[in-house]
Amino acid sequence: MFDLVMFDLDGTLVETAPEIADAVNDLLRDQQLPEVSEHLIRAWIGHGTRELMLHAYAHATGLEEDTVRRTGTLDILMPRFAEFYAARTGQRSRLYPEVLQTLRALRGAQVRIALVTNKEQRFASTVLMVHGIRHFFDMVVAGDTLEAKKPDPLPVRYCLDALKVRAERALFVGDSEIDVATARAAGVSVWAVPYGYNHGKPIALAAPDRVIPTVASVAEAVQAAALHPAA
Repeated sequence: MFDLVMFDLDGTLVETAPEIADAVNDLLRDQQLPEVSEHLIRAWIGHGTRELMLHAYAHATGLEEDTVRRTGTLDILMPRFAEFYAARTGQRSRLYPEVLQTLRALRGAQVRIALVTNKEQRFASTVLMVHGIRHFFDMVVAGDTLEAKKPDPLPVRYCLDALKVRAERALFVGDSEIDVATARAAGVSVWAVPYGYNHGKPIALAAPDRVIPTVASVAEAVQAAALHPAA
């Protein structure tokens, strides 16, 4: 059925919003700025931590986002944010239900597994290591691995090329319209979970090939295909 399954990270495999919110507010307090709600932060997750911090800083200061970009403020803030996020990682994040069992089942079925996230490499690696799942992945493509990130199809095509898998034999599993658009542009199937971070919108509106209750549906489909191979 599938020779390669690519997963998004935040909102798909790991619930990270609470500790991301903690780290963002640690930084805002450090800058003597008002905190922002976790509800807002959930809506900003998906484009990488730098973009998330841009939204948060602009919201807290009342500045236009373009103004924040032009001033270079983020270049100063991001190293400090990295310190706060490193201290917070693993404190209030958790694997979603069935994630560990699904990764084990896919590995047991000899399906290749990749992670494609817009989170920067240093943060993605920490999350994977803290939750003990890094070893399941044949490769990790982070938001700063290549010259483009999701929704550009480059990260998915990079995985296909590196792992020598045809697009029709690959599946992308995510939680947002960004993930759906990425998979569509790369020509791979896309399934989506309904519990992640999709800017407050139902994921069904993004029209993935399937909306699945948990990632366990992926392992179930692979196992069913192994039991009943196509003639």
